[in-house]
Amino acid sequence: MQSQQTRRDPGRKAWERRYDPDMILSDGTIRRLLDEGRLVIDPIEDAQIQPASVDVRLGPEFLVFRNHTTEVIDPYDKPADLNERVRVPDGTAFILHPGEFVLGTTVEAIGLPDDLVARVEGKSSLGRLGLLIHATAGFVDPGWPRGQITLELSNVATLPIKLWPGMRIGQLSFHALDAPAERPYGHVDLNSKYVGQSGPMASQYAQNPK
Repeated sequence: MQSQQTRRDPGRKAWERRYDPDMILSDGTIRRLLDEGRLVIDPIEDAQIQPASVDVRLGPEFLVFRNHTTEVIDPYDKPADLNERVRVPDGTAFILHPGEFVLGTTVEAIGLPDDLVARVEGKSSLGRLGLLIHATAGFVDPGWPRGQITLELSNVATLPIKLWPGMRIGQLSFHALDAPAERPYGHVDLNSKYVGQSGPMASQYAQNPK
């Protein structure tokens, strides 16, 4: 654990002086990084910035699973017709039925520097209705280039849930690394499969070696 004197050392690297590592960023720091252009969230309104997170909104496009024509899902051999893209017209809701799983997207495009990670979390009020917004993909890597976030939406309630495009669907919190990543997301040595994604993007697991 570094002492307070060490943390205030003017000789520390510039990135270290911006915020202490191993901390969740506060609203003031989030606003400052947005102003500096080191953190990108576009579009954004100031009302979306919460004490230690930023609310994100639901986009109008969804990827639904064609379970009536697909026999099984093999991550290494995904059927070409596994998903169907659906765009919800203005002023209407997407109905998510009990037990159903679909892919959605944020309205906002996100861009992270190589010394920050983001966590995707749900909203408490929606969780109390049975809506989950991610299955396992709640982590956004450092260096994430400007792109929207794909949401893994599921309904664990016993009644259908209306999903309205534009509604605040989740939130992002931001965490500092102890040092900038040596190989941030998109590095040539990494198999980064979702660089610059726009709209909900289906699984690219088949690109991984067996």
